[in-house]
Amino acid sequence: MSLTNKNILLGIGGGIAAYKCADLVRRLKERGADVRVVMSQSAMEFITPLTLQALSGHPVASDLLDPSAEASMGHIELARWADLMIVAPATANLLARINAGMADELITTTCLATEAPIALCPAMNQQMYINQATQENLSKLTSKGFTIWGPDQGSQACGEVGPGRMIEPTDIANRAEQCFGPKPLVGKSVMITAGPTREAIDPVRYISNHSSGKMGYALAQAARELGAEVTLVSGPVNLSTPKSVTCINVESAQEMLDAVMAKTEMTDIFIGCAAVADYRIADVATNKIKKSNETMQIELVRNPDILASVASLPKPPFTLGFAAETQDVEKYALDKLKRKKLDMIAANDVSNQDIGFNSNDNAVTVYWEQGKQAIPQTSKAQLARQLMLLIEQRYNK
Repeated sequence: MSLTNKNILLGIGGGIAAYKCADLVRRLKERGADVRVVMSQSAMEFITPLTLQALSGHPVASDLLDPSAEASMGHIELARWADLMIVAPATANLLARINAGMADELITTTCLATEAPIALCPAMNQQMYINQATQENLSKLTSKGFTIWGPDQGSQACGEVGPGRMIEPTDIANRAEQCFGPKPLVGKSVMITAGPTREAIDPVRYISNHSSGKMGYALAQAARELGAEVTLVSGPVNLSTPKSVTCINVESAQEMLDAVMAKTEMTDIFIGCAAVADYRIADVATNKIKKSNETMQIELVRNPDILASVASLPKPPFTLGFAAETQDVEKYALDKLKRKKLDMIAANDVSNQDIGFNSNDNAVTVYWEQGKQAIPQTSKAQLARQLMLLIEQRYNK
């Protein structure tokens, strides 16, 4: 009964996945939670308040100003009562209104009024999910301190296939348990590199790669949730810094190395998640290079190896690297682990478009001396938490 004496407020949005919330209420209650439900008007088209009242044992709230609620301000009463608020399904419309700070109905108003942590479980058509507006809303909500759980990938009620399925009720209940679990990284300092680097050719051109930074930012969020003090050294990305994380923005590999080495003495765990350019331009042009000949040659020189530099320090932090490969993933990962003297390495196959650059999902196999563990495909947020827990276990051995 891991949620005994915990008050969980469930906000149900108007999507087809609302029908799963009957099972979600059961899963939360069987873990000991006291569950109350608020519903949007459209949610009641998919599942009845009576069903949820019978399962939760409490009347279901749906009106912003309910005469039967305490002082006719039920949203304030519920906001004060909750230890955790879960919004599931969080539709595209609901995410947009929560991000805008609207107070036009009960769910959005309660989100504004509560001091409890809020977890949002996106659920919508796959094209709506990948739309730039939705992705921007999710990024901004994360930076404001909201936690995003999911979505999953797969077939949808509309007949399409892709990201946007609400994660399963059991998964939501498990994550709710984690919110009240121990924070094993309290007192530890974690530094994470993320995103690509840019190596200038001239004032207007550069060499870079397709890294979105999503994995590194998810790791920073997970490490912070587990209690660590987190420094994120980030290349150029279109992501918001997770709440309570210190971010140092850099461009080139040399700038990233300088930022990292300035803080390694104060770091317990270092995670090299950035896609650092292997080479830079030998002689960066002062002015824009004009188009002239049919061909052009540019001399490249090797960039410093940030991971190896950290791991080779006299007293290095616990160091984990990433191996993003397109073939012979295990072979190259193990070679990198040994050659760079890392404590652990997480390897993934970026030729798989479902988990490659810019994807919202990932799957890795983590290797260490005489051991390995696979983490199957899941959202980068969920994978980041699993990976941070595995790092914590190995760090304390």
